[in-house]
Amino acid sequence: MANRLKDKVALITGAAQGIGKACAELFVQEGAFVFISDTHDDLGRKIAQEIGPQAQYIHLDVQHEDEWERVINHIIEEKGSLEILVNNASITGLQAVFGLQDPENASLDSWRKIHAINSDSVFLGCQKAIRKMKNGRGSIINISSRSGIVGVPGAAAYAASKAAVRNHTKSVALYCCEKGYAIRCNSLHPAAILTPMWEAMLGTGSKRDENLLQLTKDIPMKKLGTPEDVAYAALFLASEESKYITGSELIIDGGILAGTSSSPK
Repeated sequence: MANRLKDKVALITGAAQGIGKACAELFVQEGAFVFISDTHDDLGRKIAQEIGPQAQYIHLDVQHEDEWERVINHIIEEKGSLEILVNNASITGLQAVFGLQDPENASLDSWRKIHAINSDSVFLGCQKAIRKMKNGRGSIINISSRSGIVGVPGAAAYAASKAAVRNHTKSVALYCCEKGYAIRCNSLHPAAILTPMWEAMLGTGSKRDENLLQLTKDIPMKKLGTPEDVAYAALFLASEESKYITGSELIIDGGILAGTSSSPK
């Protein structure tokens, strides 16, 4: 199938690299005009230029309400509508600057910062998008995580923020149904996806191969996913093929949450 998003306007946050970039590229291939947003301005502009005239870069720091209003208003002024929002921007909090992230030692400041970027942003994005989409049709796709379904002792704030995204998605979906808005809202839950975040940890050469083997040994499919694997799921939820799906969650993890691929003993 082609042109599955023909004439639709999309906004994707955190789209300068990884999953957001893959979504932007695929959505344009399928006929959408995509606003690529991020805080990495040089990289974002470069990606938009590479994609071509159906993409435009716009700066958006997702934790700030005034930035959301500026960006959404710009989109409506320039294109007249917004049919698709992908809330993708997030951080793990595992960078050294945030310190320890376990429940005992994590700082309140780091907790709040991670939640501001990961979950407050989704609240803001959904709210602003609903107000502009409600007189038409829309699809909101929130990128949660496997970590929003299970606990992660060493990344407590990240896991809690992604759980908030998972639950808020359902509230948004039900609210839009109650109001009679033709807006669907669903969440994606990736895990073990080979994004730029992983590359730094994998290393190079034989060490990279060794680390990859170790990393994938407990994945039932025995391999890492790619950003494109997530983008294709987002494409389905953005398209009319999923017109009867709302409040749902789709797990993209190579079988990890299904259980174990080991034979019973």
